[in-house]
Amino acid sequence: MATTELDNNGSSSQEVIYLDWNNALDVLEKAYKAGLFVLIIGPKGTGKTTLVRKFASAMEKELYSVNFSLRTRESHLVGTRTIDKGQINFVEGVLVKSMKEGTMLYLDELNAAEADVLLRLDEALDDRRQLVLKEAEGQLVKASPDWFVIATINPLSHVGTKELPPQLLSRFPVRMRLDYPPEDLELEIVKRHVKMDNDDGKMRDVKHAIQLARSLRDAAAVEELYYSPSLRETIAFAKMLNAGLSGRQAAEVVYANAYDQWGQVEYQKVLDMITSIFGDK
Repeated sequence: MATTELDNNGSSSQEVIYLDWNNALDVLEKAYKAGLFVLIIGPKGTGKTTLVRKFASAMEKELYSVNFSLRTRESHLVGTRTIDKGQINFVEGVLVKSMKEGTMLYLDELNAAEADVLLRLDEALDDRRQLVLKEAEGQLVKASPDWFVIATINPLSHVGTKELPPQLLSRFPVRMRLDYPPEDLELEIVKRHVKMDNDDGKMRDVKHAIQLARSLRDAAAVEELYYSPSLRETIAFAKMLNAGLSGRQAAEVVYANAYDQWGQVEYQKVLDMITSIFGDK
């Protein structure tokens, strides 16, 4: 089923940490003011969700979100009939609630959704921004004027993804590409998430981990490896250093061991890369 979040002003009580290295927040704000829905395209772990949460917080907009999978059904978005004490009621889904309330709606991994789900979304996202609820005697839902939608999609090389239908793609006329940041900015992101206490040895190891992650991503991009590590792994590496592991040990448990599921050859490739960067055990 879909994972549905209702965030208060786009975040929890903690401040959302996001380094806006490519001016993405400014583009989102201009699209919002123009009333244009936005599609963010990029691989997993590049900060797409954090960007959206940061933007919602900055705009002081309540954020409703849906993470799509093959098990996401229309009812998760639109709503469903229920029976309570003999009375038939209609419980609104997150899409209907968001349209009525004028919140920000985040459609995460949209190109993992099934065709029937996309069809209902297409109806709501066209220029009329309305939805006929066949589930509720044909009730017509019109979106609030300040309703705003941001969707993300992963590259088609990711498992479970599909091409978006052209008519749905056209509902998102502002398209942003979010990739991994340059190495110096990736280091800055890690430092914002993990306190390194100006430890030169740890900083050197984190730089090596970033170098390793970039090499693994490049190899995955040309299909030499199956998996492309995200920014989350770099942050996890730094946390494992703080927990007491050596750079070599942290690289093995965070990076290399993930590749073991694809067999010894794949695992050994990554282990050799780690040896070349961090040295022998």
